[in-house]
Amino acid sequence: MGVAADRRRRQIRHKGRMMTISRVSGEPVALIAYSAPPATAALEAGVSVMPFVAETLNDELAAAGYGRPANADILTDGGRQYALTDAAPVYDGSELCGWKLIAAGGT
Repeated sequence: MGVAADRRRRQIRHKGRMMTISRVSGEPVALIAYSAPPATAALEAGVSVMPFVAETLNDELAAAGYGRPANADILTDGGRQYALTDAAPVYDGSELCGWKLIAAGGT
């Protein structure tokens, strides 16, 4: 694993929190993910209009055999559930090291 992936792993493990991701008909997979707090402009405009973005490592997903996160997967953060709208892979060289999960909802 490269320096960039090690730095990302330390940051997510240090600043992240437990979340779960699941397919509509599947068991949830626990993972550690980091989501930056909303910006002041987002708070003034209303957080509900802003997408929820979380960064996670590929470790937990690969260990559970989850595969690629897909549209309509459910990301749960605390008591809030979000529906994934996009998942961008993050690479360190040619190695997949994490995901940037973009979701909407928050119910």
